[in-house]
Amino acid sequence: MARYFVMPEIFRFFGYSFFFYSREHEPIHVHVEGNDGYAVYDLLGEEFKLREKHCIKVSDQKKIESVIADNKDIIIKRWKEHFDK
Repeated sequence: MARYFVMPEIFRFFGYSFFFYSREHEPIHVHVEGNDGYAVYDLLGEEFKLREKHCIKVSDQKKIESVIADNKDIIIKRWKEHFDK
């Protein structure tokens, strides 16, 4: 039987998709993928912190982190809407 994993996309910026998987785990976190790179940021306390990163330029990382910081409330809201059904 094929398993399908939904990837609710939160938004897109600078060629990167910000999303989570439908079968996720705590802590609240966001996956970021695009431009041949990938990263994961965990919500630790009041801020999202980088957990892992592959092939993302430093300049793109700064943009990604700015988008996450500016949209922290949206990310948390979308997570809770999806998982606290």
